[in-house]
Amino acid sequence: MKTFDTLAIPHADDLIFGQCPHPVRLKNGLEIGNGTVYPELNFTLPPMAITHETMPKVREQYTEIINAVCSRALELHAPGLIVEFEMLPDMTLVPDWGIEIVQILRGALDRFAAKGLVSGLRVTPNDIREFARPPLLREGKYWEDMLRSFAGSATHGADMLAIESTGGKEIHDNAILNADVPTIAFALGVLACRDMEFLWDHIVRIAEAHDIIASGDSACGFANTAMVLAEGHNIPRVLAALIRAMTVPRSLIAYERGAVGPSKDCAYEGPFIKAITGCPIALEGAEAACAHLSPIGNIAKATADLWSNESVQNVRLLGGMAPVVSVEQLLYSTRLMNVATDQGDAAAHMLRDCFVASDANLDPQAYILRPDVVIEISQVIVAARTPYLRTRAAGLKALEILRRAQGNGDIHLPRTEAKWLDRLSAQLEAVPEDEVELIAEVVPTLELDKVRLDQYLLPVPSA
Repeated sequence: MKTFDTLAIPHADDLIFGQCPHPVRLKNGLEIGNGTVYPELNFTLPPMAITHETMPKVREQYTEIINAVCSRALELHAPGLIVEFEMLPDMTLVPDWGIEIVQILRGALDRFAAKGLVSGLRVTPNDIREFARPPLLREGKYWEDMLRSFAGSATHGADMLAIESTGGKEIHDNAILNADVPTIAFALGVLACRDMEFLWDHIVRIAEAHDIIASGDSACGFANTAMVLAEGHNIPRVLAALIRAMTVPRSLIAYERGAVGPSKDCAYEGPFIKAITGCPIALEGAEAACAHLSPIGNIAKATADLWSNESVQNVRLLGGMAPVVSVEQLLYSTRLMNVATDQGDAAAHMLRDCFVASDANLDPQAYILRPDVVIEISQVIVAARTPYLRTRAAGLKALEILRRAQGNGDIHLPRTEAKWLDRLSAQLEAVPEDEVELIAEVVPTLELDKVRLDQYLLPVPSA
């Protein structure tokens, strides 16, 4: 197991799009993080049922999409293209269905490789373990079918494996809505981290057995849930920013267990992962508005090695089918970044700094993605000894930085947000440093019909 106790990128000037200390090289020679930012396209079905009877239409949809987007990528002189196939839940529940789509995508990418399109395929099975309630994380049919999906994808053409894992989410969801910081710290720093260790040992083992890449995880179910709730004015934006920082240690565990990147596109914790590990990252923002709205549309570009659209349905727009429109948008966006890189460090840093300045002062969720802030938070993460202490330290540092930014006028929070900043700080400072003490404090407050503590190797209280 790797241990990250120093930063791979200790200086903010070196945290920039397209470049990282440890690029990832695919078998066909495409390198991610070695100077070129590539588009990563994610697409999905239009609204339709997925059943045995509809699978012929499902196959037709994916065949149509992949042929169309690869044709457009060639027409626009793409230097390379990453395609991500996020399996819909039904396709992981019935592993053979998802594996069939992997084969369709792999076949098309190979045909277009003969025409000159260099590409890679990332496959992301769905975390179906939460279909059991409360989630059964380490055993049972859902767990076994998820592993079958990983192994079958690796066998039939995936270059990279990833997941958006959800261990701890069953407790975290209510904690977000209640702004319950101790339970948030427990869900992220205790439950999620324990699940990541178990899960990523299995994913890395499968990837290594098939000589492919274990890429990364995403705290989408935690931090992006908070971001969407904040965008809908359901929770404070400073709470969403706090949760974003506190998700970094759980996502870092994938790399401690053997993942090498690129991180998942929806993992906005990516800049911190890049600073700590030196691995390449995927990010999303402005061109992901087809999937969700966010206040971090440009600043995410500042450090991306892959630039993604998140996901888009195969529906017709005025310009053409939506995945084709998305690949064009991504190609133009990455082309600009790559031209800046080609013109030298000064041009690349000027573009990076423009990306940062356009978002950073307008929302606390954007502010904590500033390269200098990323480095500052990452330093306290690697200085802490355990995943839980890292989670607590990341949150405290993020709140300290936001208070400082509010004080010096770098950000201007509405009065209600400023009050929440003080309230959250008081809550987190009161959270125990001792993990055992936190567990003893939080477990009695949990609804035990919603969580199986034994799945996290925690004792189950007697009735």
